[in-house]
Amino acid sequence: MAIEVKEKFGSGSLVDNFSAPSAEYSYIITGTTDESAALAALEAFAPTVTPGGLQRMNVTIEPMEGDGFWHGQCSYGRHEYSFQFDTSGGTKHVIASKSTVHAYGTGAATADNGNLIGVTGAATGQTVEGCDITVPVFAFSETHFMAQADVTQAYTLILHGLTGKTNSAVFRGFDIGEVLFMGASGSRRSNDDWEITFHFQASKNCTVAGGNALTIGTITGIEKKGWEYLWVRYKETPVGGLKVMGQKPVAVYIEKVYDDGDFAGLNIGT
Repeated sequence: MAIEVKEKFGSGSLVDNFSAPSAEYSYIITGTTDESAALAALEAFAPTVTPGGLQRMNVTIEPMEGDGFWHGQCSYGRHEYSFQFDTSGGTKHVIASKSTVHAYGTGAATADNGNLIGVTGAATGQTVEGCDITVPVFAFSETHFMAQADVTQAYTLILHGLTGKTNSAVFRGFDIGEVLFMGASGSRRSNDDWEITFHFQASKNCTVAGGNALTIGTITGIEKKGWEYLWVRYKETPVGGLKVMGQKPVAVYIEKVYDDGDFAGLNIGT
């Protein structure tokens, strides 16, 4: 006998309010004594989204009198969602400034050190101390409420695998490489769904096309994605009119230190 699913007469109760609209639909499933088969048939038959745009949240069945008869019920609502952000920035150690504004002292010139900061020590053992600055880092978190059926071990392993990766495609309006997934934390609620908070940080790409390519000393047009690492190689060079040896940048290197990841696997949209 084929499994058959029919919506019960009078099904489709709707609770309409601005904060949490919901709906419930009732069904009769016949033609099987297998609970798993009855549940699968109901999930295939019942709509995943109501005409009013509510999403299917839970699907349940229970046996009725008589072999092969089941009562099924589907509840619908809106996935709750919240967003938090922080633009207070982060700290970064830099060894080169954007420009040397002034130079004081006999023979000193703003071009002496190629924008390197804090060149110290004797000619044969000089170091570049640099300094700590505040850089724009956009930290944001999203809290989503997910059905129990969606939070499987396989899904949690996806979250684990994406932690510490940057976006391989545009995500939340940020270009490729600008968003770093910092991980997620979740807990199961009493109504059998999950509250999961996703943590991200965003750092802007530096590109010639975007008009914000970097310049270090006489090296211009330096492009760097938001979470790539930049370092400078410099060499000992006579310093202008000071008649001493100093350091000047001769090469800039951009290192990829994070793998890319497909954030579509987070199952929260892109």
